[in-house]
Amino acid sequence: MSNHANSIFPFFSWRLNAFLRCLTGVYLLSSHSATAGEYIFNASELEGDPRLYQDVDLSLFSNTKAQLPGTYQTITIMNKQRLGIGNIAFTNAADGSLQPQLTPRMLRKWGVRVDAFPELVASPPDTPLAKPLGDYIPAATTEFDFNKLTLNISMPQIAVFQANQGGVDPALWDDGVPVLFSDYAFAASQSEGSDNTTSTNQYLNLRSGLNVGGWRLRNYSTWNKDEDQQSWEALQTYLQHDVQTLKSQFTAGESNTRGDVFDSLQYRGVNLASDEEMLPFNQRGFAPVIRGIANSNAEVSVRQNGYLIYRANVAPGAFALTDINSTSNSGDLDITIKEADGTEHRFTQPYASVPLMQRPGQTKYELTAGTYRAQGDENNTNEPGFVQGSAVYGLNNNFTVYGGLVGSPDYGSVVSGLGMAMGYFGSLSADVTWADAQLDSGEKSQGQSWRMMYSKSIETTDTNFSVASYRYSTSGFYSFADANQKDEGKEDDWSFNYNKRSRIQININQNILNSSLYINGYQQDYWGTNNKERSISAGLSSVISGISWHLNYSYSKLNDNQDDRMLAFGFSVPLSRWLSNSWATYNISNSRNGNTSQTLGLSGTMLDDQRLNYSLQQSQTNHDGTDNSSVYATYRSQYANLNAGYYYATDNSSQLNYGISGAWVAHPAGITLSQPLGDEFAIIDANGASGVRFENQRGVQTDGFGNAIIPSLSAYQENRIGVDTTTLPDDVETGETAITLVPTRNAAVIAHIDARKGYRTLITLTRENAKLVPFGAMASIQNPAQSGIVDENGVVYLSGITDNTDITAKWGEQPAQQCHATLMLPQSPSQTENPAGLLELRATCNKEQPDVTHHH
Repeated sequence: MSNHANSIFPFFSWRLNAFLRCLTGVYLLSSHSATAGEYIFNASELEGDPRLYQDVDLSLFSNTKAQLPGTYQTITIMNKQRLGIGNIAFTNAADGSLQPQLTPRMLRKWGVRVDAFPELVASPPDTPLAKPLGDYIPAATTEFDFNKLTLNISMPQIAVFQANQGGVDPALWDDGVPVLFSDYAFAASQSEGSDNTTSTNQYLNLRSGLNVGGWRLRNYSTWNKDEDQQSWEALQTYLQHDVQTLKSQFTAGESNTRGDVFDSLQYRGVNLASDEEMLPFNQRGFAPVIRGIANSNAEVSVRQNGYLIYRANVAPGAFALTDINSTSNSGDLDITIKEADGTEHRFTQPYASVPLMQRPGQTKYELTAGTYRAQGDENNTNEPGFVQGSAVYGLNNNFTVYGGLVGSPDYGSVVSGLGMAMGYFGSLSADVTWADAQLDSGEKSQGQSWRMMYSKSIETTDTNFSVASYRYSTSGFYSFADANQKDEGKEDDWSFNYNKRSRIQININQNILNSSLYINGYQQDYWGTNNKERSISAGLSSVISGISWHLNYSYSKLNDNQDDRMLAFGFSVPLSRWLSNSWATYNISNSRNGNTSQTLGLSGTMLDDQRLNYSLQQSQTNHDGTDNSSVYATYRSQYANLNAGYYYATDNSSQLNYGISGAWVAHPAGITLSQPLGDEFAIIDANGASGVRFENQRGVQTDGFGNAIIPSLSAYQENRIGVDTTTLPDDVETGETAITLVPTRNAAVIAHIDARKGYRTLITLTRENAKLVPFGAMASIQNPAQSGIVDENGVVYLSGITDNTDITAKWGEQPAQQCHATLMLPQSPSQTENPAGLLELRATCNKEQPDVTHHH
């Protein structure tokens, strides 16, 4: 709520309400009849003693419709649907009621089809509309409920987007501001063995970028130093831009393909690929079209796994719902049609999907042309030019078709597949790839590879079961990456001598008796050898009376290496009764060679926003009888994330490790240090106010220049950044509690917060004749612009007060009904604060702008 509202309620409303209640009682007890209409009372009665009467104009408060204009934190509801809460400015209409200052940008944000109304399109996007909303959109109305601080908007259905619920109008997508940045992660370790040998290692991961307009230039590089050897590698450099009309991304340079139909490949060239995140949430992935018949103006509700995921009103007749937003990749849809008379019809539509399913009529595609880039050591891999294209198209509720091709001088392949929704039995996709390759040895090889993917959720047992992939390849089949392996002439060259035969991958998630069970595993075998690659991991975990426990098993065997296995059990007990946000932990593990290790530890978080994590552990191993101790901590600061740890064993071996990760960002407002950025991020400009923190952002706060970086936003969607008003510094005030941003892919968007440097104050205003400034007078300052109402003790609440702030008080239009003062802060403001943290000041208010005497 604005400062206007803040000033009314603590110092005015309760007194005026008490007076009005008393007045109402007198009126009801009176035997005189009164004509209906506006009740006019003598404002001097509020002064009590007639000798203290001052000519104050309180006509605003004699109007039952009138309220003070200003900015209020308002709940916005359109067509009975809550849109959110935020600050909206209001002015007085002719009758004194509050009218919202709406802008075309606000209407776009709320899903109004602004482009359908020429006069709205012609209006500046951020300038309040000069006329009532109904003058721009016929039949549109607004009504503000001041008591509930709720703005109710009635909007004709034709003026509101229907198909894009859950999305954001592309007109609101923000390409951000020009920035130059570097996102880094550095790690180092120093080890000393029991024989006094030492070793050091350092590693730097660097992701740098430049944004100009909608163009994004990115470079991904690494540096590694191990003893006397060091290496620097530039892994990727590319230029990227949105293609909004195609809902796609254009990329040029060194990057990698998406891997939807073919396996992901690294390339140096150009790429155009669909970007599903440009679609609204309810248009992503796969969901069937729901069809039915309504006998009246009906309400259609869709539930999945017990959750309401969709609701819409439909007209009488046949309907088809195409914008269902599913909550998981499987689970039957329960549909309820509620007619206008209250009768209901229900039916179930079986539903399940796998990654290669698309909504009916939707297409997902990718096109790439360039040079193949080796994965790892380019000395062992050929790097030919190639082209690749793939597409996935949803035919209807039950079938999706997909296919693609790869072409290269010595390699060609074609894939064709079909996805099927099988109702109760889940979803299945199957495809076959034909490949013709000439290997590095000169041998020509042809073959096929069949792949199946299956997914099913069993609701009765709460099981999510998916065979992520089963693939079988003939002996002559080579993938594009495998076909480009160089022939080194070595008998033990695994990657060249043995091509893949079959692979099975399985994932199961199951809830059992309030416990969570998972199993993940795969097996890969090859032509020409009996050796197999295998990996499996399984775990069971639960929480009982606040105590969490876990049981895990892992096994892996790669190529012809020795297998590795581990069985571990552990639990964690909260210690909040004795030490807040802390846990005692115990773990025991057994490895393949029979080593058993036991660890007892203490871990937790500290500081006001839990930005410090720590862990203390003591371990013992039965194999060599050594004990070891370790300590580890991570700290999230506004400038970077820091971590450090130390390990020491009874055989005199030790290790020190440390690291830092963060970023620097050069932007229009300066240079700001921050935590790691992520892909999209926000630059906060708080008008120079330092120490402003944000909700759900550990360690993030504005620096000495009033800037901060909020990392890891979501592209093309609304990102709400909340200001933590409970931790504002004493000399900072803001009426802005949240900002919503919609960045495009890899954008750096700027957010302005109307923070005011200055104190929150209670000011007692005394006139030259020692009389108090009268009750009801309006006191205002210019920077920041705000005002408040003076109470019967001459006290007004104002925020953002700094040294030499000028204040004007008015209780009428005559010169004798206004005065001016200049506020001076004491040497130690904290000494004049009351228990509520408000600074109490006194000032003499003079008729002319004078040199004023001040009292603290």
